[in-house]
Amino acid sequence: MSLESRPISEPLSQAGQSGLFADLIGQPLAVALLEAALAKDRLAPAYLFTGPDGVGRSLAAIRFLEGMLTAGEPSLRERRRLEAFNHPDLLWVEPTYQHQGRLVPISEAEAEGVSRRTPPQIRLEQIRGLTRFLGRQPVEARRGMVVIEAVEAMAEAAANALLKTLEEPGHGLLILLSAAPERLLATIHSRCQQICFSRLDEEAMQAVLTQERVAETWASLRQLDRPDLHALSAGSPGALLHHLKAYQEIPDPLWPRLEQLPKQPMEALALARDLTEALNGEQQLWLINWWQHHLWRQQVDAKPLKRLERLRSHLGSFVQPRLAWEVALLEMIPAA
Repeated sequence: MSLESRPISEPLSQAGQSGLFADLIGQPLAVALLEAALAKDRLAPAYLFTGPDGVGRSLAAIRFLEGMLTAGEPSLRERRRLEAFNHPDLLWVEPTYQHQGRLVPISEAEAEGVSRRTPPQIRLEQIRGLTRFLGRQPVEARRGMVVIEAVEAMAEAAANALLKTLEEPGHGLLILLSAAPERLLATIHSRCQQICFSRLDEEAMQAVLTQERVAETWASLRQLDRPDLHALSAGSPGALLHHLKAYQEIPDPLWPRLEQLPKQPMEALALARDLTEALNGEQQLWLINWWQHHLWRQQVDAKPLKRLERLRSHLGSFVQPRLAWEVALLEMIPAA
């Protein structure tokens, strides 16, 4: 799970905008819409929280569910249960890896030594599981509560199954989190009430980064003087922390080779080999993001940027990574 997916409780006495959403900084429009729904007790069966990663979508989902459970009032007990994912009527779904015959969520993959050379997915089995979850009678709450992270990472069969669930949600409430809503079926869009989350300005960014729940991580990473990563985060404190961590995970000898496009076929093939041997699938996808941004700042021709986008698609389609990188880098060699 991303950093923003595991919010730490703030003292309830720090009541700001409503007390309930006091620690959700820089999202006044989203907060106003969610507060209005709670105040009127008019909740949609499904919500689509859209916006960049790391700006508070997951935190907002937990606070919104807290408000649903407590008629809009903050509750330390419910907050802790929701944040620990141990409420009997909450199902939190995240993309998974196939590992030794079972599904391992992103948040557990590193601890379990899962090979992450292929991107994680929301799978058909998970959607069927949440459908069964919503089909049972809630234990304590009025509704079963389901949150799906990175819903754009669904396999096609899973997307079709989710659509059927959205058509007949029963008494459940679903919150879909997406940083790439354009990748979702239009019919999924039409069955959800969309809540948009925006990028933060610099003042709001600093306010988030000094919150207790992220201050220690920020203090350990801020020493990295990487203006490119600050620019890449584009108003997302969670993304900034993610980019700084990801940067540290890339072996130092690779960075000089990434400053420019390869100029010779052997150079391209060697780089493809070293990237795929040193980096897992998540790291390769992150590197594509960084490289696109880096090349764009260098004002290179648009062709390599588009080729990197195709490479991202190929890696997400389970093409053999080294072959995908080899073909892409060979095609990106500048013309003589």
